Amino acid sequence: MDRKIEKKKWNAKRITTIAGIAGIVLLVSGSIYFTSGKSKLNVDTERITISEIKKGPFQEFIPVNGVVMPKTTIYLDAVEGGRVEKLFVEDGTTMKAGQPILKLTNTDLELSLANEETSVFNVLTQMQISRDNAQQNTIGKLNQMAEVESALKEAERVFKLNKHLYEQKAIGLQEFKKSENEYLYAVNRKKLTTKILNQDSSSTKQQLTQMGESYDHMKSTLALMRKKVGDLIVRAPVDGQLTSMDAEIGQTKNKGQRLGQIDVLSGYKVRVDVDEHYISRVYNGLMGEFTLDKTYKLRIKKVFTQVTNGRFQVDMEFIGAIPKEMRRGQTLQIRLALSDETQALLVPKGGFYQQTGGNWIFKLSDDGKTAYRVDVQLGRQNPDYYEVLQGLQPGDKVVTSSYDTYGDMQELVLKN
Repeated sequence: MDRKIEKKKWNAKRITTIAGIAGIVLLVSGSIYFTSGKSKLNVDTERITISEIKKGPFQEFIPVNGVVMPKTTIYLDAVEGGRVEKLFVEDGTTMKAGQPILKLTNTDLELSLANEETSVFNVLTQMQISRDNAQQNTIGKLNQMAEVESALKEAERVFKLNKHLYEQKAIGLQEFKKSENEYLYAVNRKKLTTKILNQDSSSTKQQLTQMGESYDHMKSTLALMRKKVGDLIVRAPVDGQLTSMDAEIGQTKNKGQRLGQIDVLSGYKVRVDVDEHYISRVYNGLMGEFTLDKTYKLRIKKVFTQVTNGRFQVDMEFIGAIPKEMRRGQTLQIRLALSDETQALLVPKGGFYQQTGGNWIFKLSDDGKTAYRVDVQLGRQNPDYYEVLQGLQPGDKVVTSSYDTYGDMQELVLKN
């Protein structure tokens, strides 16, 4: 007789599956439990920087480098091209206005001057001849006028005499009419001679005026040509120091080519390079300062808006005293102020900003044993401080060194 065998409910496979599921549940539950609290990290206080939040004067400024330059620089360019024949001075010489620096030679220009001088001399000679001829012609006309006036007087005398004699019946009509005709002829001749003399005088005057104007024009051209030849000797335009001279004997210089410059030694300015990031915030009147033996003040006088290689330039002038040992080309480290000085809550700059972006910081607990994250809001900055707008109070202590090794830690346990 057959016997019914009952199936076992808890075999080894089922027990293993249930145990695995239970293990996973315990693992997940443990992870949730242990991660529900704050993650902590032990930190040695000797390896971090702890700073105190303070309220004090704050000014937004940027560090820039400036180069000392003469206040006024005049560039020397070749007004006329030519070959360098002679150097009168060397680079670095202190010059007086009008003192010669170098001499150029230009054969074509000198030949043009000689031709112009010859032309002016010919015109002057022709004018003299024309003036002499005009004077002789005028003298001849005046002599003719004198003869006409003399003839008129004689004809008038005879006519009046004959008229009286004719009225007295002493002479005949024929003789009277003859004297009358001669008198009228003399009157008309004088009118004609006077008209000719006036026309001749006006024509001569106009001719001499035109020739005078032509002569004056040629003299101006000659003076200009002489000036161009004179410009072959390059002279100092003002008192100052000759610098950056670029000329050697025998070298050919083209018209307009740079020969050097004169630095006026009456004062200095500072040429400063500024990052283009600040171009909208830099303008005339902004102040700066630098320190040598003491602190000196500067003010922006001119802004050059052209950007080159990510930077633009400004010129700054000295306000008040100038360092006694100041020299051309000296480099100054300047603090250029972008705002006025105000009272603000300050946190020293540090490596923390690279990881937090200024959005949070580790703040120490009251007992100084731990540091925990707090949200902050930072505003303006300068090379030393950030301006704290929210999240911290005066007297709070924070960790300002780098957070590179902290990862996502929420709390630091500080160990001595």
